[in-house]
Amino acid sequence: MIADIARTWVAGWAVSRRTPPPVKKPWGFYIEVADNPDEVGRHVLPEAEESLVRSAAASVSVPRTWMKMPAEPEEIESWLPQGWAWEENGHLMAVDLMATDPVAPEGYTATVETIGAVTYARVLDAAGEQAAQGQMASLGEAVVVDRMVTEEAHRRRGLGNFVMRTLADHALETGAVLGVLGATDAGRALYETLGWKKHATLAECVYRP
Repeated sequence: MIADIARTWVAGWAVSRRTPPPVKKPWGFYIEVADNPDEVGRHVLPEAEESLVRSAAASVSVPRTWMKMPAEPEEIESWLPQGWAWEENGHLMAVDLMATDPVAPEGYTATVETIGAVTYARVLDAAGEQAAQGQMASLGEAVVVDRMVTEEAHRRRGLGNFVMRTLADHALETGAVLGVLGATDAGRALYETLGWKKHATLAECVYRP
């Protein structure tokens, strides 16, 4: 189950970010990331077995290459050679989608636009400035939610909740039934209020020799 969610997440993340398609590797997948000063690419391991983690780490020679996998960092730390640095862990989450017919909070308007396989939801304030946004990649029966952001001046007004529910309703209209995402600590708290469940910690490390 966790491995399937991780595979869905990596496929959708690549679609959402418009990277080259994930390349299959013996340990999982590699995604090339362009135009990002912090990341040249990432290995995503759907399963964090010792042999797979060691093989993936040994294959990396380019600084700013990341590895992400469903595991607690302390479980895999001893498997990594020197040069790997830990970053803030994420949370691999999923939900069975439900329609809620959300209404934008007072003083805000919303737009939803689909370009290719990616749907963008944006919330504008009364002055027409962007207050919140989110996007999702469609993979048929599953969608992967990505890049959820609420501007600081507009936080704690229910905008993140509204964007998530707007994306979920749109996903259901296209035939999707499952939502998947990789959350930060702050994001996890919001998503859990909407019924999302954490399935695994996403251990995240980067090669900085």
